[in-house]
Amino acid sequence: MSNFFGSHAINMDVKGRLAIPAKVREELIQICGGRFILTVADADRCLRLYPQSVWDELRPAIEALPNMSRAALRLQRLVLGNAAQMELDSAGRVLIPPTLRQYARLEKKLMLIGQGKKLELWSEESWNHLLDTPPDAEEMTDAMKDLSL
Repeated sequence: MSNFFGSHAINMDVKGRLAIPAKVREELIQICGGRFILTVADADRCLRLYPQSVWDELRPAIEALPNMSRAALRLQRLVLGNAAQMELDSAGRVLIPPTLRQYARLEKKLMLIGQGKKLELWSEESWNHLLDTPPDAEEMTDAMKDLSL
């Protein structure tokens, strides 16, 4: 079971390559041999990185959504239609495809954010904007309201 937590400031070079931080890289190699899926997030302008084993569990659920629902069809198009199989190179780097870089507005300064079973890749600017934006109380679910941190 993956255990991705914390945030990591990283840089992307002009070719679109970035080095995965050592602790994250070790976990990726351990749980999926460094193979993962990179795709767009359905609600935010960021990318999600799913270890292959996590993706293999998630993908059938996305494919099974009723495609007569516009929201489900949009989710399938975004997540499945932009999914890219990735593998760490010998230096622990990965090349982000141009379409995904464009979607997430990725430039040089990035943030890699642990989310338990997956990771998110944000532009530093978008991440900081998210942190500076107060949450909308109306978006809070009942489960969130009952959570004590």
